[in-house]
Amino acid sequence: QVQLVESGGGLVQAGGSLRLSCVVSGRTFSSYFMAWFRQAPGRERDIVVGINWSSGNTYYVDSVEGRFTISGDHAKNTVYLQMNSLKPEDTAVYYCSARIPLTREAQYVREDDYPYWGQGTQVTVSS
Repeated sequence: QVQLVESGGGLVQAGGSLRLSCVVSGRTFSSYFMAWFRQAPGRERDIVVGINWSSGNTYYVDSVEGRFTISGDHAKNTVYLQMNSLKPEDTAVYYCSARIPLTREAQYVREDDYPYWGQGTQVTVSS
């Protein structure tokens, strides 16, 4: 069983940066396909970025491409989401998620693909 605990959210002005952290317990994060989702008020929970650590293949939603970066620290068993050039439309609760990938090349973009979730961290970007 894996547990995910996010932190790092907060209030930031447009154009600013935040780094979200997801501490993974139970197994090393590179065993999983990891993703960050976000959910704005009244909206569905949508994927932001995902990574298959086995292959290094990443998926970024178009709206964050070039601004957000996913990375990991094995020593801390922690996955990060670096968010730069933040926009008001990035305001949402951000969730860390994980699943076991079936193949090295697999990508998972649907909320239903993931059995493991963190509790979420609020990111608010003011204009």
